[in-house]
Amino acid sequence: MASQDWLEKDFYQILGVSKSASDAELKKTYRKLARTYHPDSNPGDAAAEAKFKEISEAYSVLSDAEQRAEYDQIRAMGTGSARFTSGGGGAQGFEDVFGGMFGGGARGGQQYSYQQTGGQNFEDIFGMFGGGAQRGPQPGRDVQASTTLDFATAVQGKTVTLQAPSGNVKVKIPAGVSDGQKIKVRGKGEASPNGGQPGDIILTVAVRKHPVFEREGNNLRLKLPVTFAEAALGATVEVPTLGGEPVKLKVQPGTPSGRVLRVKGRGVKTAKATGDLLAEVQVVVPSHLSPEAKEALEAFRAVEPNENPREDLLARARS
Repeated sequence: MASQDWLEKDFYQILGVSKSASDAELKKTYRKLARTYHPDSNPGDAAAEAKFKEISEAYSVLSDAEQRAEYDQIRAMGTGSARFTSGGGGAQGFEDVFGGMFGGGARGGQQYSYQQTGGQNFEDIFGMFGGGAQRGPQPGRDVQASTTLDFATAVQGKTVTLQAPSGNVKVKIPAGVSDGQKIKVRGKGEASPNGGQPGDIILTVAVRKHPVFEREGNNLRLKLPVTFAEAALGATVEVPTLGGEPVKLKVQPGTPSGRVLRVKGRGVKTAKATGDLLAEVQVVVPSHLSPEAKEALEAFRAVEPNENPREDLLARARS
């Protein structure tokens, strides 16, 4: 059932998008705003928290095709796309209008007519009050909720407890949930006003950043520091994994910075797929050298291949 205050709220303006915005544009805009105003990014900021709730409500309605159509219809009615006029002049209320439409007459003997200016019809009018001319029970309203998880918990999944209109509700967060993802908990929203199905809980999940790992789809990515000698001569090094013991990874001789080494199956595990761990090699240059190390490097420079590593860069810059 549509919210009673939809007439007063311009959800498109709240999100800063046009009325013709696509689902992809809505999603992209919402995620950007959610990251900006999320309570975790603005601790103690009541205004930011209020804004986060406002944009979450707007996205919840506009991202649902049925709710968006109903919202657009209600807003169109409220801004004059369709209106009721009195044959005898003077403004009349909905009670007067419906009395005339259904044969009850109008007060003072006035007759009312329906004027259509925006392509609306009688079916549209009744759609405002519950989706057509049906008179059966109406579903309860959906309830917006949010939860914040640390990175590892989001990857592994968790059961959280929410305070809902029907009491405390346990919600299972699936493994591999991503930042900004919405989870629908059916039947745990507001009760129907007339015996229909209860609404749902729409839970938005926020995920905190990790100091080491980043997520790319189902893959986990990290930067792997190696010494100059390990990169040049090759080595076997330890690489951390999320929630497990480090694994051994072989660095081939002559490995440059930026090369990505892959550890199969150590990424995000979901019900549909398992990702990999991607380790991006970063060659670390020592900031302090002992006299012996400096002497050894000088000896190496004297015998290293006479190659200019910037030759190709300069050539491409001139072309």
